[in-house]
Amino acid sequence: MIRIGIVGDIGSGKSYVAKKFNLPVFDADFEVSKIYKKSRKCFNKLKKIFPKNIFSFPIKRKELSSLVAEDKNNVKKINKIVHLEVRLRMNKFINKNKKKKAVILDIPLLLESKINNKKDILIFVEAKKKEINRRLKKRSNFNLKILKKLKKLQLPLEIKKKKSNFILKNNFKSFSVKKNVKILKNKIFKNERSST
Repeated sequence: MIRIGIVGDIGSGKSYVAKKFNLPVFDADFEVSKIYKKSRKCFNKLKKIFPKNIFSFPIKRKELSSLVAEDKNNVKKINKIVHLEVRLRMNKFINKNKKKKAVILDIPLLLESKINNKKDILIFVEAKKKEINRRLKKRSNFNLKILKKLKKLQLPLEIKKKKSNFILKNNFKSFSVKKNVKILKNKIFKNERSST
């Protein structure tokens, strides 16, 4: 089974691109929101570290956002707890789909959290800065202060680009993204066939 990791800037449309592959997608953001809603274990651990900020179960994103705005080191503390749970869920997902030809890993801090394997194929999603900013401002949870703190936790984009096997240009137009994805899929599967 081929593991395809999607990387890129915040707001570059990684999840949008991931869905266009028509392959099983592990969506870490979706899993994290489920953890906040359903995992008492996670809630208890976070409450222990942040007793003045985390009040009641389920965990409120608003409470976490205020922690992030306060201090970027808080993000690392939150991630340390949440990523353990995300990793467990990812392993279950990979197990469940082990007979599939390929899976997509849509994980925001894939490289930073060292969740990826050396054999993973990485695709860097590239989008115009203007387009990224326009999309970010549309988000209901948009907060420039928090965004800047999150960006500081990420590897520089140039490094992500260098580490990637392919670059996919995203102009957010369904037809051209589908076309670019199709070309990439063919290349990935062709390379896999020739290397086995």
